[in-house]
Amino acid sequence: MNIFEKHLNEIKDLILKNKSALNLNNIENLKSVNLDTPPEQFNYDLSCNIAMILGKSNKLNSKELAQKLKKLFLNKINSFVEVQIAGPGFINIKLSNTALIKNINMILKSNKTYGAYKTKKNYNIEFVSANPTGPMHVGHCRGAIFGDVLANLLIFNGNKVTKEYYINDYGNQIKNFVESVYHRIIEIKDQKPFPKNENLYPGNYIIDIAKNILNDNKNLDLRDFDKNFNFLKNKSLEASMNLIKEDLKKLGISHDIFFSETDIVNKNLVNKAVNILKEKNYAKNGFLDPPKGEAKKDWKRVKRLIFKSSLFGDDSDRALQKNDGTWTYFANDIAYHMDKVDRNYDNLINILGADHTGYLKRIKAAVSALSDNKTLLECRVCQLVKLYKNGQPYKMSKRAGEFISVQDLLNEVDKDPIRFMMLNRSNDIELDFDFDKVKEKNKDNPVFYVQYAYARVNSILRTLKIKLTDQIDLNDKNFVLNEFEQKLLRKVFEWPKIIESASNKYDLHKIPFYLYELSTLFHSYWSKGNENEQFKFIKSQKIKNNEIFAIINLVAIVIQNGMNILGVSLPKKM
Repeated sequence: MNIFEKHLNEIKDLILKNKSALNLNNIENLKSVNLDTPPEQFNYDLSCNIAMILGKSNKLNSKELAQKLKKLFLNKINSFVEVQIAGPGFINIKLSNTALIKNINMILKSNKTYGAYKTKKNYNIEFVSANPTGPMHVGHCRGAIFGDVLANLLIFNGNKVTKEYYINDYGNQIKNFVESVYHRIIEIKDQKPFPKNENLYPGNYIIDIAKNILNDNKNLDLRDFDKNFNFLKNKSLEASMNLIKEDLKKLGISHDIFFSETDIVNKNLVNKAVNILKEKNYAKNGFLDPPKGEAKKDWKRVKRLIFKSSLFGDDSDRALQKNDGTWTYFANDIAYHMDKVDRNYDNLINILGADHTGYLKRIKAAVSALSDNKTLLECRVCQLVKLYKNGQPYKMSKRAGEFISVQDLLNEVDKDPIRFMMLNRSNDIELDFDFDKVKEKNKDNPVFYVQYAYARVNSILRTLKIKLTDQIDLNDKNFVLNEFEQKLLRKVFEWPKIIESASNKYDLHKIPFYLYELSTLFHSYWSKGNENEQFKFIKSQKIKNNEIFAIINLVAIVIQNGMNILGVSLPKKM
C-alpha cells in the first residue's frame, strides 16, 4: 500500500462511519475521491477533493461540507495535524511527525519495490518488428525502447511479461530484399552493374551481406536466382536479423520470442483463423465500398471474403483477400494474433510505428472477434524521431540506403541518453533528438542531471564511509525538516502516483520527467549548501542529522527504481 492509499483509506473509513452526521445520503461516488500532492504554493503534504465530490452528489455546498470535514479530520485522524480549505473546496492536509516518520520508514523498508503498482497479470508485448531487410534505423529505435521500458515497468509491478518480435519474412518486400542481395553477388562475381530499380535496396549493408554469403559458400554457383531463391532468402534473412539483434543488444534490449510470418503460411494459420471467423459469422463473401477519397469510377468492385470488423468498433469492414484471391497482409496479421490469443495472455500490447495509426481499430476488432472479447489488445503508436546535429536536421530513407542507423546513433552517443531521451516526450508526439544536447554535462541534459544526482549521493556516502542500508533512527519529538527537505519528501511521496499513471495509461514519459524534477530539487538543495552553512549536508565530518540522511536515502531509492525501469545505468562517480 502506498502513502496516498493509506491515508485515503483513513478518510473513506471515517466518512462511512459519519455519513449520517454529515448528512450524506449518497456516497456511491466515494470511489472517485482522490488524494494527491497539492501545488507547491500550498505548504501541505496532501490534497483531497472529497468535499467537492460528495457535495455535488448530495446537493450540498462543497465549502460548507469541507469545513465539517476539516473538524472531523482533526478530531478523529491522528495523522492529520493541520487542515486548510482552498479554492472551491479542496482540503489540504499536513501530516504529523509520527505519520511522516512512519511513511519514511515504510519507503525505506520497501526499497526496491517502492512505488510498485501490483497487478500480477500475464502480458505479451510485441515491439520493434522491423522488416528484416537491413539494420534498424532510428525510426525503429523509439518503439524498441518504449516496448522494452513498458515491459520493465510491468515486471516492476509484479506482472509476467513476454517480449515478442514479429518477423515480416514473407511477401514482396522480402523478395525485393533477396533480389537485392542476389544482384550484389552478381556484381561482385561478374562485375555486372547493380540494376537501377526503385524496388531494390541499394544500401551498403546489402554489399556486406552478399560478401559474407560468398565467403561462406565459395563452391556454390549462385547465378540462377530462381534456383537459389530459398537458399539466398534464408541466408539473407539470417544476416539481417543478426544485424537487428546486435543493434537491440547494444540498446540493452532482448526478446523472449521471435515469431516468423513464414510459419503462419507454412502452418496454414490463415485458413484456421478465417474458418473461426466464418463459424462465428464474422467473415462473409461480399463487396467493399471504395476507400474514402477514391472515386467510385476508379474502384474495381470485386467479390471477396470480408471481415465484419465494424461490429467491433472499426470504421468499416475489411478485406481478407486481394483482387486476385490471395490473402491480404491483414489476414496474415489476424492469424498471428489468433496464435497469441491461443497462448492465453491476459493482455496483448502492440507497439507500432507512426505509419500504423490507421491500422489500430481493425486489428483490435480482430482480437475481440477471435477471443469473444476476452483478450484485451492495447496498441500504442510511437511517432517519428527527428534528428539534429549542429543545428541541422538529419534525413532518413531506408530505400535509398541513406538512413541513419541505430549503429550510427550509438557511434555518437551511448545507450543511456538514447533510452532516456527517446522517452522524454509522450509517444504520440514527434520527438526531436539533438546529438549536441545529450552530450552536454549540465542541467539541459536530463539524463546527465539525474545520473549526477545519484553520483552526488554516493559521494556523500564515500566521504562519510556510510551506506544507504545503514539504520536510520528518526524521533518524532525532534523531527524537523527545512524547506528543501519538505519539497524533496513530498516529491518522493509522488512516486507511486507516477508509477500508477504510467502503468494504467502507458504514459512512460512521466517517469523520466519526474526523475528530472526530483533531481533538480536535490541539486538545488546541494547548491544551497554551498551558499549557506545552514544547508550543508555534512558537519564535522558527520552527516548533519538523521533527517538529511533519510532524505538522501529516499532520493536514492526512487532514482534507482526509476532508472532501472528505464534501463539506464547509474554510475556512482561522474
